[in-house]
Amino acid sequence: MPYARRSSYGRRSSYGRRSTAGRWRLLLAVLLALVAGVPAAGGTASAATLPSYLTLEASYGAGTVTGGWERVERYLDTTTGFRTEGFPPDGRGDQDGKRVTYFGGVARPYSGRFLLYSAPGWNTGAKTTPVLLVHGANDNADRAWANPGEAGGYGCGAASCPSTGLMQYLSGRGHRVFAVGFAHKQGDNLMQAQIVGDAVAAIKAKLGVTKVDLVGWSKGEMSTRAYVSSLKPSWGRAYAGDVRRLITVGGPNGGYDYPYAHGWAHDFSIWPECGGTVNAPSPHSHMTCYGLYTAHPEFSMTPSGGYDNYPGQRQMLARWDGTYGVDSSAQDWYTTYYGGQGYYTAGTGIQAAIDAGSLITPLHNAGVPASVTTYLLAGGSPDVLGIFNENRGPSDGVVFIASALDTTGIPTVGGTATVAGANHLELGWNSSAATQIAAWLS
Repeated sequence: MPYARRSSYGRRSSYGRRSTAGRWRLLLAVLLALVAGVPAAGGTASAATLPSYLTLEASYGAGTVTGGWERVERYLDTTTGFRTEGFPPDGRGDQDGKRVTYFGGVARPYSGRFLLYSAPGWNTGAKTTPVLLVHGANDNADRAWANPGEAGGYGCGAASCPSTGLMQYLSGRGHRVFAVGFAHKQGDNLMQAQIVGDAVAAIKAKLGVTKVDLVGWSKGEMSTRAYVSSLKPSWGRAYAGDVRRLITVGGPNGGYDYPYAHGWAHDFSIWPECGGTVNAPSPHSHMTCYGLYTAHPEFSMTPSGGYDNYPGQRQMLARWDGTYGVDSSAQDWYTTYYGGQGYYTAGTGIQAAIDAGSLITPLHNAGVPASVTTYLLAGGSPDVLGIFNENRGPSDGVVFIASALDTTGIPTVGGTATVAGANHLELGWNSSAATQIAAWLS
């Protein structure tokens, strides 16, 4: 034992032997902590426990998980206040594919339940701070981050979709990657912000870390930003101080008004009598299709007829008519945007929807903590296939660049960038976007 000390009597002391063994145990603990990404003091990840209000209900691993993920877990937040949100009765907003399995065979889950996806290398990646990916509206963690082509051609914003996404890109570069899956595809962003906090808490318990990086894409920007800003329901928990960096990707930081500015084209993809099946809200309460004038309150942007199935979309609204005007070439453009009865449609207009609960101004007023370095990424190519693209000003086809890069209420801006060749749906897998996100995380 070359490091054992001799006593003043010329013998190796038992104290020296115990001290040396202790040193070796401490060194081994430090090395294991560096490899596993857990602190040497305070024990391993198993010593960190979930908050009392979180329950791990189920875990799916090899043989049951697709898309390149290593595992998917379902958690329940037992906090009073969560509820089962409204779903369109025709099923277009239901969970589908593997998500039904992960949610225990339930297509319309309770919003206090969520999925936590773990990528390969979640516990071995060399990067110190883990990353939580937060998807957008009418989406899921599989398609958004791991398999952009899951929904087939055009589902990724292009005619041909890749088979891997940002998850594989980051995981392959040493990041410990996780993703959240929400119970409702168009859910209340304040409830989903609480879920983001829950997912962060679960990651902290797994790895023994104190900070997590957040990447919020599109509507996912709303819940990630609301979490760190402590914008919450009356029953909710405030920000726990556990986010290092926030990256918004095509996020409506300044809000958006696309459904009202292009309502006629937008409605054809929604209204059943016109052949629409898309899970998105309508700016109208009534519309004429093939000579038939019908009402569909279940697709309304604002609460109507006992339905409120799209609160998360309403919360993203802000008026841009003062900056870029309104699409005056669209049928019923004036009444669509400002409210009233048009030739073929009727609605209450964007301001009524904003007044019913937009979160843009509250988020600006709440402010992101200065301790959270924030990065903003925009797409610059308005060429999303299959939709009428936003054409009133520079955009990614859905969100104006000026909105995606709006830093109001963000005191610590680490950087902003525009990927000129990416539209709104391509931002999740475009190589230039992935490179920029990885650079900001590093």
